[in-house]
Amino acid sequence: MIVLKSPDEIEKIAKAAKIVAEVLLQLKEVVSPGMTTDDLNRIAAEHIRLRGGIPTFIGYRGYPKAICTSVNEEVVHGIPGPRELKEGDIVGIDCGVTLDEYVGDAAMTMGVGQVSESAVRLMQTTQEALMRGIDCVVDGARIGDIGYAVQSYAEAKGYSVVRDFVGHGIGRQMHEEPQVPNFGLKGCGPRIRVGMVLAIEPMLNEGTHEVSVLKDKWTVVTKDKKLSAHFEHTIACTQDGPRILSVL
Repeated sequence: MIVLKSPDEIEKIAKAAKIVAEVLLQLKEVVSPGMTTDDLNRIAAEHIRLRGGIPTFIGYRGYPKAICTSVNEEVVHGIPGPRELKEGDIVGIDCGVTLDEYVGDAAMTMGVGQVSESAVRLMQTTQEALMRGIDCVVDGARIGDIGYAVQSYAEAKGYSVVRDFVGHGIGRQMHEEPQVPNFGLKGCGPRIRVGMVLAIEPMLNEGTHEVSVLKDKWTVVTKDKKLSAHFEHTIACTQDGPRILSVL
């Protein structure tokens, strides 16, 4: 069942999502060669708690950390640990925060030091694909419109769209209905209504869309080991169109 949120509930989600935005921007400013992914996790967890929030990811289906850190060919759900980041790496950071019983969720892929032009292009294309999906969050549209906007833009630029993992509704729970694929057909799927809050999160790959899960049962990687990028925002459908909640 898709639960439409009241204006008051949307404001509560926005407060949680704002903390997520703070975390991502802080990590983008400090990420550098020699840092470990666990360093990033520590910074994120400290900031979330300082702001009065709860790191949503910790304990979620057994996940052990406050953020996900997915490096290079890792698509999503990479677990922070002792891995040192190197010059030229790209790292996708996904973060969720619970505040006053409501959840905000967002992700950003960022470069470590100087990165290749191809990596920059991948990240820019993924971010623009996200924005094109967000533009579809208007009353009366369909969920399939979002996926079509993401997929058509990404594939026109020469990238593939991950099919095995999708966006989702969000509110009191991190994952609510409906699922929000990053591929699909215009005019298909549930109708978007005012009060619907969605986490849209395209994952674009340089090569094949096919992925596999590592032995840790969390980390998702591209099957051909080519680069992947991930961007995500929490979005509310309002009378005035889409409102991005996970921004400052």
